Amino acid sequence: MKSLINIHLLNGWFPPTLFALTALSILLVVVLPPAHHGTPRRRVPVRLRELIAGLAGFCVGGLVIWLLSDVFLVFGVSLGWMVMLIIAIGIGAVAFAVCAAVGSHGLRRATACVMAVLSLLSCAVRVDMVYGEYTTLGSLFGMAAFKEISSSHISGKASMTVNEWKRLAERGSLPSMPHTGEIRTVDIPATASHFKARKADVYLPPAALSSKPPALPVMVMLAGQPGSPDRFFNASGIATTLNDYAAAHHGLAPIVVSPDQNGAATQNSLCADTPVYGKAETYLTVDVTRWIRRTLPVSTSPSDWLIGGFSQGGTCSTQIGPAHPGIYGHIYAADGELAPTDHDRATTITRYFGGDEKLYQRHVPTDIIKRNAPSTQTLFSIAGEWDAASQRNAAIIAKAAKRAGMTVHLATAKGSGHDWHTVNTGLAAVIDRFCAQSGIGTDRRGLSTYPNLQMLPVDG
Repeated sequence: MKSLINIHLLNGWFPPTLFALTALSILLVVVLPPAHHGTPRRRVPVRLRELIAGLAGFCVGGLVIWLLSDVFLVFGVSLGWMVMLIIAIGIGAVAFAVCAAVGSHGLRRATACVMAVLSLLSCAVRVDMVYGEYTTLGSLFGMAAFKEISSSHISGKASMTVNEWKRLAERGSLPSMPHTGEIRTVDIPATASHFKARKADVYLPPAALSSKPPALPVMVMLAGQPGSPDRFFNASGIATTLNDYAAAHHGLAPIVVSPDQNGAATQNSLCADTPVYGKAETYLTVDVTRWIRRTLPVSTSPSDWLIGGFSQGGTCSTQIGPAHPGIYGHIYAADGELAPTDHDRATTITRYFGGDEKLYQRHVPTDIIKRNAPSTQTLFSIAGEWDAASQRNAAIIAKAAKRAGMTVHLATAKGSGHDWHTVNTGLAAVIDRFCAQSGIGTDRRGLSTYPNLQMLPVDG
């Protein structure tokens, strides 16, 4: 069972095997003769009807998904041309297979039925590969990906500074520690907020798992909506990145905490204290912060704390980060919105803020940034190359942040859209710079040297 739920959906043997079987089923349907209906001359019209059905499915399916995505904005953001093309091809293939099954008997009908199923599966997996959302079969069904944290895995308060740890490393007298870090899940008590949060996930680098850990920097990272703390770690692959970083820096890397800001995959708390889903902002800024500081070996300086996220989580980071400069010195936003929104602005104001537009405005990132200016925080904002709406949002927020005095970096991720590939493109650079800023490393190479990262100017 464990091997089944750990099947990788983005790489490994499963995707190419599925695509190969799908291609084989299509080839067999094309090669096998259709059912005979009278004279042999009927064979051409049968194949022609199948082709027309496939083309019609492609065109109609593509039109419908484009209308839902880019005209009616049913999904909140554009799906991107690549995803829309994949879905249109999938619908066309299914339409072709259904028509072939109806007009055939025996082996060809059975093969056409199998082709329809495989085409649907291939379409879903290919879309997932674009978004990078579900990494394993288990993550698809929301199965817990990590073990519970226990007191045996952490030593609590830090025993030394990062610089003292480095001096021990130079003398070859570091405390014993594992070769790689670990991801664990934990219930963070909602003592102040009483917010009904799901379990959080925590990455502890090797240094944090030693008997005498140093005071490490912290990254508080938020998945999107729908999403979960597990989704962030599964989709971002940040643990592998940080394990590699720690291996080159004497076990040092940031501690990463991914708390639940929504309470459920179908809920959008707006990362605000509202009567709809409770005090999400208080949970993140008070309960989560207190738990981290009391439980984990971390620095308490805002210069060593970063808040970031993807999509709705990215919006949250540009709300909460600027509003709480005493906690977070750095902000990372990927594909965020211009303002917290559930369906549309009018609905959000009515449902969450009792129709009080001024109260709603207090949660809009640009207003928060202006209200808390001047600021010494840093902001790294990125949007996918195929996500025009998020690019526009990022540019507007970046402009406000620069005017407020923040150190701002604005970028697009080449070859990706509103997806986790965009998140990971930015994370590679953000991790290096954050580690350098917090004293772990020294890598401050030019941002334009990172793969797929296109830096943009920020208007002042």
